[in-house]
Amino acid sequence: MFIVKIEVQPKKKNRFNIYVDRGNGEIFAFSVGEDVLIKHGLRKGMELDELDIDAILHEDQIKAAFNKALTFLGYRMRSEKEVRDYLVSQGIDERVIERVMVELQLKNYVNDKEFAEAFVRTQMKTTLKGPGIIKAELGQKGIENDLIEAALDLFTKERQIEAAYKLAEKQLGKKTNISLSQLKQKIEQAMFRKGFSSEVIQAVLEMLPLHERHDQEWEALLIQGEKGKKKYSHLDMYTYRQKLAQFLYRKGFSQELIQQYLQKHLEKSEE
Repeated sequence: MFIVKIEVQPKKKNRFNIYVDRGNGEIFAFSVGEDVLIKHGLRKGMELDELDIDAILHEDQIKAAFNKALTFLGYRMRSEKEVRDYLVSQGIDERVIERVMVELQLKNYVNDKEFAEAFVRTQMKTTLKGPGIIKAELGQKGIENDLIEAALDLFTKERQIEAAYKLAEKQLGKKTNISLSQLKQKIEQAMFRKGFSSEVIQAVLEMLPLHERHDQEWEALLIQGEKGKKKYSHLDMYTYRQKLAQFLYRKGFSQELIQQYLQKHLEKSEE
């Protein structure tokens, strides 16, 4: 068969429709992008067979998929898995995807080592996430564990403590009606959920000015005490006193503070 006409597509100026004559007159055969047209030297009068067309179409699919990948990469850095998953979502054949991924790697458009390092730097600068969370997120993006560990070396212990301390300060700054013990536990849990290690958490807890919240703890005890009094007010005085003390102890207040509270507030009601 021979190419008898090549025309530019009306809506896509970089794509061309190829018409051939198989012996029964002019018919549409396929369309290709400009790069593939030039690469294969397609021109009027050129002879093609079915194998030629298959090779040309395969090349065109690869080029189209490659351009899709470049557009996807244009917004931000991506891991190899992210690019591969995107191409799969676009319905692209697996063989074509493999060729595209090789091309992207050769041109260094995707590089999981560089991606992991950039990801860690960004998370350090813009979030208060610990290494545990960052490691999990990189794993979800398909980064191999050795590359993750190498990238996390950028997140030094000093910077982890700095980030965890800022996270703890946020919790410390909230006005809460809870005991110092519960507040400390709340702060510890917040750091743990963000992926910080026990070692870092302990270091931060030792740095926090928790002793400065003594007055606030007494205020919290008064509030919790009122709740307990309402809850157990129907009981006889002996049971009432016991239950209230147990209630406040479960809220994390010290025995010393509880006894002070009982002496100041229950003895008045007993008079």
